[in-house]
Amino acid sequence: MRILIVEDEIKILQFTTQTIKVMGHAADGVTSGQEARSLFIQYDYDLVILDLMLADDHGIKMCQFFKLQKPQIPIMILTTLNRIHDKVNGLDSGADDYMTKPFMVEEFSARVRALLRRNLGHSNILKCSDMEMNVTTREVFRNGKLIKLTNKQYALLEFLMRNLGRTLTRPQIAQHVWDQHYDSGSNVVDVYVKEIRKKIDFEHHKKLIKTIIGVGYVLSEE
Repeated sequence: MRILIVEDEIKILQFTTQTIKVMGHAADGVTSGQEARSLFIQYDYDLVILDLMLADDHGIKMCQFFKLQKPQIPIMILTTLNRIHDKVNGLDSGADDYMTKPFMVEEFSARVRALLRRNLGHSNILKCSDMEMNVTTREVFRNGKLIKLTNKQYALLEFLMRNLGRTLTRPQIAQHVWDQHYDSGSNVVDVYVKEIRKKIDFEHHKKLIKTIIGVGYVLSEE
């Protein structure tokens, strides 16, 4: 999952970004509304974490802008403004959650997980043939056997599973699993796909990850 964090207090931005990365997600942290709007249009995010008090923009207007452009992307407002009036305005502007600072990491992480689960409907399980992924516990099983993955391997496989049967190009994968500092000339996507294949396909006759020559990869039950 790739998350955009908009926060103009550097220490809070660094802490929040690091927390998201520890959770296993890619994070783009920015301090200005102008940069946030640009990145939001350029990339496909799974969640936006937005401060209301920015030096060059107002969070309410940004929230409305984000929802107008891509209404399906959940938004969490993270701010020091804790009056009921502020919370009502934030939620009415389109935010899916409203959390105040200071915050506990455990609660923040749980709210992020809850927002990311929304696209799954009522189930927290992704399936492909005899492989299952529990997005809550971040566990992957194939034929009942637990597969141990690094955070980045898990993130890449989750992206493939959320796009089951859809061919994904290398740039699409890279832009979603890595942050804006990704080197487009790198072969890191191929390296990680190879590592994942060793863990989920090597011992099985039925291979789930297919290479589409000259394009990218697809996770398929066929």
